Amino acid sequence: MNIVFKVNDEIKKKMIEYYKDKKKDKEIPYVVFQAVDHDTVVTLYTSNKVMFQGVSADVDASMWKEMMGITDQPKEDISKYHNCNSVGSDEVGTGDYFGPIVVTATYVKKEDISDLETLGVGDSKKINDEKILKIAPIIAKKIKYRSIILSNKEYNEKYSKNVNMNKIKAIMHNKVLYQIITEENPIVDYIIVDEFAREKRYYEYIKESPNIQKNITFMTKAEDKNLAVACASIISRYIFLKEFDKLCDKIGIPLVKGAGKEVDTIGEEIVEKYNADILKDIAKLNFKNTERILHTMIF
Repeated sequence: MNIVFKVNDEIKKKMIEYYKDKKKDKEIPYVVFQAVDHDTVVTLYTSNKVMFQGVSADVDASMWKEMMGITDQPKEDISKYHNCNSVGSDEVGTGDYFGPIVVTATYVKKEDISDLETLGVGDSKKINDEKILKIAPIIAKKIKYRSIILSNKEYNEKYSKNVNMNKIKAIMHNKVLYQIITEENPIVDYIIVDEFAREKRYYEYIKESPNIQKNITFMTKAEDKNLAVACASIISRYIFLKEFDKLCDKIGIPLVKGAGKEVDTIGEEIVEKYNADILKDIAKLNFKNTERILHTMIF
C-alpha cells in the first residue's frame, strides 16, 4: 500500500524530529530522509511530499493527516467514546532501546469519568513522569486493569523476520484485553485499542493465539478520545518507569530513555563495563542503536 500527500513546513519539521532515530543512513537525491517505522517505510521529499509504503502505511499516514486536517471520511462524533463504559488498551516502551514493553488494559465505568477527569487523566505522552508517578497508583486503586511486562530478553527471543514489533504488540494487547473481559465480565459500550495496525492485519497477527478478543474498535490517538485507553497509557508508563529504575540499579549505570544518540553513548559504556552479551538482556537488539554501539563488533 502506498499513500502520498503534501505536508506544510511545520509538519515537515515535526516529521524530521519524529523519525530522526529511524532514518536510513543512505542519501537519496531529492529526499530529505527515508525511515523505517516497524512495517512502514516513510520517504519525505524536498518538495514536501511524503510517501508511506507498507502494510501499516495507512495507519502511520493517518496520524500526520490528522495534524494537517486532512480527512478521508466525514468526521465522527467522538464524544460517544468518552462518555461511556469502556475497556481500552495501550502500550509503552516500544520506542525505547532500554526498558521493557508494557501493555495494559483498563475498565472505566461512566461513574469513574468525573474522578478521572479531576485527576487530569489524559494521554500519558502529554503528562510528565512526575505526575504519572503520582496519579497512576490512585487510578490503579479506582479501576480494574490487567498489565503484561515483556522484558527485552523475552523481546529479543520473540523478534524475528516473521515476528515484528507490531505482531508482538498485537499478541500482548489481545492477551490483556481477553483477560480483563473474561475475568471481570464488564458491561461495556466499546473495547478500544489505540490503532497501530489495521483491523484485518491485527487479527492476522493474533490468529495463532489460543484466545482471541473480538469486537474491538480501532482508532488513532485513542488516548485523547477515550479514558480507558488514557488510563491504560498512564498505568503502562508507571510500570515502565518503575522497571526502568530497577534496570538502572541492577547494572549500576543511569540509562537514558528513547533511542537517540545519548542512548548510544550509554550503550557503549555498558558494553565496555560488561561485554556485548549484556545487550541481549537489557536492550532491543533490532534497533539501529545496536549497530551504532557495537560498530564492527560481532557477538
